[in-house]
Amino acid sequence: MRRIVFNQKGGVGKSTIACNLAAISAARGRRTLLVDLDPQANASRYLLGQALDEQSKTLAHFFDDILAYKLFADKPAAYIAETPFARLSVLPSDPRLEELQVKLESRYKMFKLREALDTLKEFDEIFIDTPPALNFFTRSALIAADTCLIPFDCDDFSRRALYNLMDSVREIQADHNRDLRIEGIVVNHYQARANLPVRLVQELREEGMPVLDAFLSASVKIRESHALALPMIHLDPRHKLTREFEALYNLLVV
Repeated sequence: MRRIVFNQKGGVGKSTIACNLAAISAARGRRTLLVDLDPQANASRYLLGQALDEQSKTLAHFFDDILAYKLFADKPAAYIAETPFARLSVLPSDPRLEELQVKLESRYKMFKLREALDTLKEFDEIFIDTPPALNFFTRSALIAADTCLIPFDCDDFSRRALYNLMDSVREIQADHNRDLRIEGIVVNHYQARANLPVRLVQELREEGMPVLDAFLSASVKIRESHALALPMIHLDPRHKLTREFEALYNLLVV
């Protein structure tokens, strides 16, 4: 199963959701890979901590080799880094992805990620984190994925962006990946006692949007999780937010 976590809007929790779901998957005994396509490398830093600075191979090196048409280029597995967590690996990002984007797009390399992931048969689940834009990397991920998970921050700006996002996913479905399925909308930073989030979620459901039943609460604990490079399942297994991530994961694997 290959799942992209995607939203064109920044600050909605893509990296946090992707990493915590991947950590839960691995903790439950599944061989799991996190692919970080965002040049900011937040997901890579979250799972690797300071070890990210020591990586000699990243996704930037992988795409460099593609552009160079190396006859004896390394196989995709050679770019994967092991995290401190059992059964959880990462294809780490690199700020240089930003400068490679134009070259990759001009040479129409959007299918190379799918080809690479097709070779990684050893993984039970692959989560793909994406930059907050509809660019070469997000299109490549949508082409490579089986399902799409859409984080939604509870404000009106996020709601307006949601409609364009759904159109973008449907376009990729029609043109490049007919098997891609929208798995659902993940409500993030939810406050059950605040009127606006409750109203927005209700209205989205009335419009027929696929809002998932597992909501993620706003919590300062997640900042500690980021700072320590410990996904919630490892930082505090009994925390409310950890249980919410687990409830979300349970919905996805049914």
